[in-house]
Amino acid sequence: MTDTEERGKPGAVRATESSAQSKRGGGDPGSRGRTTIADGVVEKIAGLAAREVPGVHAMGTGISRTFGAVRDRVPGGAAAVTRGVKAEVGEVQAALDLDIVVEYGLPIAEVARGVRENVITAVERMTGLEVVEVNIAVGDVKLPDEEEAEPESRIQ
Repeated sequence: MTDTEERGKPGAVRATESSAQSKRGGGDPGSRGRTTIADGVVEKIAGLAAREVPGVHAMGTGISRTFGAVRDRVPGGAAAVTRGVKAEVGEVQAALDLDIVVEYGLPIAEVARGVRENVITAVERMTGLEVVEVNIAVGDVKLPDEEEAEPESRIQ
């Protein structure tokens, strides 16, 4: 068959139309453009995932927990999900540092392992980023007889 015979067939027209569409559209719509994920997004995901692990009493260092407790009690103040979490996010990878408080009597290494697994799973599933490391610093142990610091009531 010659080129003139091909042009006369209906299939030849469709092939030309589809090649014009691919030139116009550039392929898969999902690959057009770039998606960036902010450090704060990864920090929120990691903070929530870490708090889900049994044995994690709190997140953050002593001073950040103190300021956070004050902020939580201020009208309009919201609990800081990202307290105790620091993320470094690249184009395809993320690294995290977490500060946690573990409940007394539990094996710290097991709690840390559970936190690490839960955080990696949640961040990778929700963002598609590869988590290259999760560093965990256990800054305190919550003793059974320790009371949470309650602010004094202004009303007697």
